Amino acid sequence: MSRIGKLPIDIPEGVDIKVDGNIVTVKGPKGQLVKQFPKEMEIQLNDKQVIVKRPTDQKKHKALHGLTRSLIANMVEGVTKGFQKTLEIEGVGYRAAKQGNKLVLTIGYSHPVEIEQPKGIEIEVPANNKIVVKGIDKELVGITAANIRKVREPEPYKGKGIRYENEYIRRKVGKTGA
Repeated sequence: MSRIGKLPIDIPEGVDIKVDGNIVTVKGPKGQLVKQFPKEMEIQLNDKQVIVKRPTDQKKHKALHGLTRSLIANMVEGVTKGFQKTLEIEGVGYRAAKQGNKLVLTIGYSHPVEIEQPKGIEIEVPANNKIVVKGIDKELVGITAANIRKVREPEPYKGKGIRYENEYIRRKVGKTGA
């Protein structure tokens, strides 16, 4: 039995879950999420819990069991608390600004880089070297933060670039003039 898959998901107050075959709809105070899951997984809705069951002990079904349970748990957490990722910008003259629904990054290129804010995601710039990506969909928050980081990844010599908060960058020693 999957250790994660067999755990029931508790439904907090104010969250409404509908299961229609393999389509799960989760409605909460922060919004609504809808996701389609594999047909093999059996999703049962009890009074205050969601239980995921698998048909066989095949390797594929074991993997889908834990995955399906985790995705539903993330949907429940997203509509109640939400998710956020914080990015830091390091480098002289590197900065971020918010213009309307666009994030404008000045990070050493000949032109400022503009990133459109996706639907369902909120991007905040509390300081000119900090970016906060918030949303209810964990996957979309992660993808958006990764796309922002990809514009200028941290380099190993001086550590300049965009990094996640508390991310450790392995530094390399530069050339020595002998």
